[in-house]
Amino acid sequence: MRKYFDTLETRSDDERAADLALALPRQVANAQSNSAGFATTLTDIDATSITDANALATLPVLRKSDLSSAQKATPPLGGFATLERGRIHQLFQSPGPIYEMGQRGGDWWRFGRFLHAVGIGAGDIVQNTFSYHFTPAGAMFDNATAAVGASVFAAGPGQTELQAQAAADLGVTAYAGTPDYLNTILTKADEMGLDLSAIKSAAVSGGPLFPQIRQGYIDRGISCLQCYATADLGHIAYESAAMDGMIVDEGVIVEIVTPGTGIPVKMGEIGEVVVTTLNPDYPLIRFATGDLSSMMTGTSPCGRTNTRITGWKGRADQATKVKGMFVRPEQVAQLLERHPEIIKARVEVTHDGTNDAMTVRLETPSDNVETYGESIQSVLKLRANVDICAPDSLPKDGLVIADLRDHN
Repeated sequence: MRKYFDTLETRSDDERAADLALALPRQVANAQSNSAGFATTLTDIDATSITDANALATLPVLRKSDLSSAQKATPPLGGFATLERGRIHQLFQSPGPIYEMGQRGGDWWRFGRFLHAVGIGAGDIVQNTFSYHFTPAGAMFDNATAAVGASVFAAGPGQTELQAQAAADLGVTAYAGTPDYLNTILTKADEMGLDLSAIKSAAVSGGPLFPQIRQGYIDRGISCLQCYATADLGHIAYESAAMDGMIVDEGVIVEIVTPGTGIPVKMGEIGEVVVTTLNPDYPLIRFATGDLSSMMTGTSPCGRTNTRITGWKGRADQATKVKGMFVRPEQVAQLLERHPEIIKARVEVTHDGTNDAMTVRLETPSDNVETYGESIQSVLKLRANVDICAPDSLPKDGLVIADLRDHN
């Protein structure tokens, strides 16, 4: 098997930037012309000017709530797909509900790159335990096995005894599914006296891969790597054998922004993952995943040169109820818009045993506490203590709203 999936993975920074300068304006123009949803939100944007990540950061963020509302008004996909209904092969439903599309063949979701990094290829039989029902995960990995020339056993989840028996009967060599379910299958196989030693690779996603689970697979001679993906966007980032962060897929642009805003954070700081896909059929531009992560400096020791993220660090939806009122990251973003001199804001919620208390900590050179207090009451609808902080002194943990109350 060749070392890399394709030459895109080892491009120089200059080559990747030059390619992006062509692909990004083309995708923005495609969205404006062929997607009714983006025709409205990007109506005044000059597509030819969106040639890099800095220019991309000037565009509005699309949130799942926006997509869901649009889908209710304009089914099935809210006008964001560029294909007519008759040309859409597959439709899926995720909790919400929110609907996604898919196309057969051509590694449409781009998971082939991940399977190749895991070491799966021609001659492998992949037991795909992701669901083929309602959600797209099963179809995503089914599609990817074809992209790397492997065979797929379309198992889906559940019926563990049958899973173990089939893996033994078929000589399955690779697993695709959630991180812990392979362990369940292996344990059942041990109980049944079945030999599953042919399984050498595991491509996992959809849940946490705990170190002890991975080590258990290693002890059995199974290489286990994970990827990060969503039903809407497909493949976003993946581990390689170096297991040093997650390499961003070549078909997307990833930004890390302050939750509730579209403003990129500094390198290494935790923030919300916002993704732009270069898929022309479903051009989601600056789509907010609701997940937290951070960018890593440098490149992977494996030789792949794209940027890396640190993996999942929690959820960006930090809406917190204070004195019966919700405080949301979007409101904190509005506060920053009112006062451009504020570098960063953090809301901290505490309880004194009787009442909730809210402190808004602001990184700003100004000491205009009274004005800030009035703005906070106007925007957040609650009174708060104001704490003026030195620049770069607030925690870099991605939290815009920190609930410090003891809920036990």
